[in-house]
Amino acid sequence: MYQKHFKRFFDLAIAAVAIFVLLPLFVVIVILLAFTGEGEVFYFQKRIGYQKRYFQMWKFATMLKESPNLPGGYLTVRDDPRVTRVGYWLRKTKLNELPQLINVLLGDMSLVGPRPLVDETFEAYNAQEQQMVSSLKPGVTGIGSIVFRDEEKLLANTNMPPREFYFQHIAPYKAALEAWYARHISFRTDCLLLFLTIWTIFFSNSNWHFKIFKSLPTLPKSLDQ
Repeated sequence: MYQKHFKRFFDLAIAAVAIFVLLPLFVVIVILLAFTGEGEVFYFQKRIGYQKRYFQMWKFATMLKESPNLPGGYLTVRDDPRVTRVGYWLRKTKLNELPQLINVLLGDMSLVGPRPLVDETFEAYNAQEQQMVSSLKPGVTGIGSIVFRDEEKLLANTNMPPREFYFQHIAPYKAALEAWYARHISFRTDCLLLFLTIWTIFFSNSNWHFKIFKSLPTLPKSLDQ
């Protein structure tokens, strides 16, 4: 089966090659972070992974160390004052996610899968949805990550409290997207999602995912911004 055998081989091969190719970029980012902001290079966060097991997810540090304890908590909005200057650029280009390739090598994550959540956002899913997303290895990218590539904008533009908007509007659609992926998981789907991830970095307003995957759940009007 693709999911159990070839998917892991594919993850290891692509992650190893990507780390090798991107190593010079890694070095530049490490130097920038070491000499700016609070001097923090990596940020480790406890996330819920496969079979609801916790793991430490790697990221480049983009926010103040005390961010989870400051207003906003685990949700980040556009122009969030907790984001550092270098961190803003890393988040906009999604380069802050690159260290998760190490999580792929360690076996904590896959290249493509449901986005791993913290306890607070995991609780936004009902029991059936929690079981569904935790039955798959979490991904560095995925359909949820692509559709919600600018989640910060949604949270900043709502008249509702960000946490309330997330629970009422974002989380239900994210769950529907992850359920779609669980039903359509295949090598072809993963390759297309990897392509779309790179594509949306350069063309952030693109909606190709809805044209390529015509069976995706319809985007609710509350999220169509």
